Amino acid sequence: MTSTELHSESPAIALTIAGSEATGGAGAQADLKTFQELGVFGIVNLTCIVSFDPKDDWNHRFVPVDQQVIADQLEATTAAYGPESGAGSILDTVKIGMLGSPATISTVETALQGGGFRNIVLDPVLICKGQEPGHALDTDQALKTQILPLATFVTPNHFESESLSGMTISTVDDLVEAAKKIHALSGAAVLAKGGVRLAGDAAVDVFYDGETLEILSEPKVGEVAVSGAGCSLAAAVTAELAKGATPLEAARTAKAFVTRGIANRVTSGAPFTALWQGVAGA
Repeated sequence: MTSTELHSESPAIALTIAGSEATGGAGAQADLKTFQELGVFGIVNLTCIVSFDPKDDWNHRFVPVDQQVIADQLEATTAAYGPESGAGSILDTVKIGMLGSPATISTVETALQGGGFRNIVLDPVLICKGQEPGHALDTDQALKTQILPLATFVTPNHFESESLSGMTISTVDDLVEAAKKIHALSGAAVLAKGGVRLAGDAAVDVFYDGETLEILSEPKVGEVAVSGAGCSLAAAVTAELAKGATPLEAARTAKAFVTRGIANRVTSGAPFTALWQGVAGA
């Protein structure tokens, strides 16, 4: 088999820059499983390690990764698969998950500006649990000013949509208006998630890219949020974009993927359930 033939069979590649979540339901673990299920070669560069404390009502414990270690990961990934790497498939699609500190945000901003990324999917984790309130607010502000302007696709949940839009969101019409405001703020395609937070029998998300507005609706599977649903939705968008889908096609596929995963969620001794990507990709 020739080198050209090998290259023609290479899968699409996607990177997630995110935190590790110790129970495996969310964060980088969810991202990699989603990438794999959707036929994409996944890479993770870790920003922090998050674990729940079962002795303290399952609250978060947050440990940041050293900045040089983050920069080293990004350097290695870009050298291996970036535009000048000569790799069979070029890495041009990245998902941004939990960053966790202004310092990490600056490190990642530098990498994004020089990485040649065509698709930058931001899952805007605005509240980093386990941090002091003042530090969390500094992190939120840095994310909004340094990373949001670089994003090409944003997937805010209900709380994040309220924060970014400055609105209270109680209805689908509110969610539509919020998606439009977030697009105006960022210039990115937006998939604003209502999920179980809005009243009614349907889990509703809103896609808006400045031209196309589409309401994505599926019957609710319970009334409680499932761990990893937001991470997996953004990761599914990322995977589909890496394969060449349009933003709207990616949003539709991601919505269906997550709905199946929630319906087949995994229970544990923790007071929450987790999405199962294995069934979601079936």
